[in-house]
Amino acid sequence: MKTLYPEITPYHSFFLETDSQHSVYVEQSGNPDGIAVVFLHGGPCSGTKPDHRRFFNPALYRIILFDQRGCGQSLPFGELEHNTTQDLIDDMERIRKHLAISQWLVFGGSWGAALALLYTRQHKEKVAGLIIRAVFLARQQDLDWFAKTGAANIYPEQWQRLLESIPERYRDDLVQGLCNVLWGEDEVAKRRGAREWMAWGGQVALGNAYQPSPKDVHVTESMVKQVRMELHYAKHRYFIAENQILEQCSALLDIPTVIIHGRLDFVCPIEAGYRLHKALPNADYIVLPEAGHIAQGNEMINALIVATDNFAAQCNNK
Repeated sequence: MKTLYPEITPYHSFFLETDSQHSVYVEQSGNPDGIAVVFLHGGPCSGTKPDHRRFFNPALYRIILFDQRGCGQSLPFGELEHNTTQDLIDDMERIRKHLAISQWLVFGGSWGAALALLYTRQHKEKVAGLIIRAVFLARQQDLDWFAKTGAANIYPEQWQRLLESIPERYRDDLVQGLCNVLWGEDEVAKRRGAREWMAWGGQVALGNAYQPSPKDVHVTESMVKQVRMELHYAKHRYFIAENQILEQCSALLDIPTVIIHGRLDFVCPIEAGYRLHKALPNADYIVLPEAGHIAQGNEMINALIVATDNFAAQCNNK
């Protein structure tokens, strides 16, 4: 069973200027002469974490992490103007060109998986391979599962608390209702809605491991901004056409791809991983019977590191 590689610190970090008010935080770690890999975090707006460097052998990989617009250390935090899926794709190309990388491995989970597939469709010749975890296809049915008719049946108690955090007149359309509250004037209602949305995400992602925060924990302005960004993408249907990712997969058939999905993923149900595999039949499709949504736990960590180690071995054997 493989485990995370040892903790490492970046050897280079910088803020990449864009064609807007956004400055994107980028870091490099590992081997400067190694196989380039870009890590795409989820959310939107979750940001990168130090452990994200540890899925890659630092002796073999040049590990690039970046915080997507408005996330993590990127500035200004929570900024929604000029913050769309296409903007994020364009930022990835800016980073690749700035670092003079001809091709890189693209590694993403959840929202990062969707972004990885969308980027690869536009810049296929720049992608040496894909490792996709917890497939999110950004379809209406995926949003409905999480915020309407699906996971609510698994965690009805937490769902009810989320519903009750917004006025009753808004509850038929939770995403729009939360937008009305989060962009409203009532500061108490705004923070209550943000807290319950974050609690809902934590419950569905972590399952039995979820530990609710005390009700009196202060909801910060940064937390409100994070929830606003998630809703910004959700209410705009992630700035793509319905079923766009699957419909474009025929162009990606020759990209070496690994798809890893937990059977117990209740944020992004395994149906999405299965549909992606059907659209990319040449991909390695790995179902983990005991794994959930997050990139933690022995089963998930082992599968991800096996995938990155195998990719490095294939590159070195060429």
